[in-house]
Amino acid sequence: MIVGIIPARFASTRLMGKPLASIGGKPMIQHTYESCLKSNLLNRVVIAVDDEKVAQVIKDFGGSTIMTPKNLLTGSDRIAAAAHQIQDAKIIVNIQGDEPFIPGEMIDQAIEPLLFDLAVQVTTLAKRIETVDELKSTSVVKVVFDYQNFALYFSRSPIPFVRDARTNFERITKMEIFKHIGLYAYRREALLRFTSLEQTDLEIAESLEQLRMLENGMKIKVVETEYESLSVDTPEDLERARNYYSRYIKPKLKKK
Repeated sequence: MIVGIIPARFASTRLMGKPLASIGGKPMIQHTYESCLKSNLLNRVVIAVDDEKVAQVIKDFGGSTIMTPKNLLTGSDRIAAAAHQIQDAKIIVNIQGDEPFIPGEMIDQAIEPLLFDLAVQVTTLAKRIETVDELKSTSVVKVVFDYQNFALYFSRSPIPFVRDARTNFERITKMEIFKHIGLYAYRREALLRFTSLEQTDLEIAESLEQLRMLENGMKIKVVETEYESLSVDTPEDLERARNYYSRYIKPKLKKK
């Protein structure tokens, strides 16, 4: 069985109560849940929660929940805790709860390599960087990968460094530079192994938990996507999501 698990932590440091933030009259976590249901490959979607209030809201709109401890450090730890309660899940997809409009096609793109190649244990997505602002932003994680599309490194700094380029604009036009999109699909054993490992030096330095996998010899298959997803981390992001809903989502709903 292929299960999508959405970690939903109430006490977000930058946006308290983020899963329940309203977008177009619906809590953000409901938008994310309904977006995941558009995947053609997921057999089940579950929300891993740490708060009874959030769990009740999810139950009210018909979503499925699993309660997880409040003291878990990362979304991956929350995903693993939920996976322990779903014994028949063979492939587990970690879908961020703060991406309310994630296309179902993106989720399917992450899953597909696991269906066709038994050697692949973990997958994630990347999209080509098109603006200098994205290149410079430390909140936009960059990824470089080999000719078989396995990740070599992730960084908050612009990588690779294009030596002959004189400006940042030249860098993104001379070289394909990719941003990482934080959606992962795991074989069950790979997820449980990853979350059992101690934090690593590079992980701590960059504050990127996927580096723990690379430092321990785990390979991550990178799938290039053309799709974009809007992530909500701050009050400003929430306002952008509300504007996006009003401009693009709401008009489509009225036509139905």
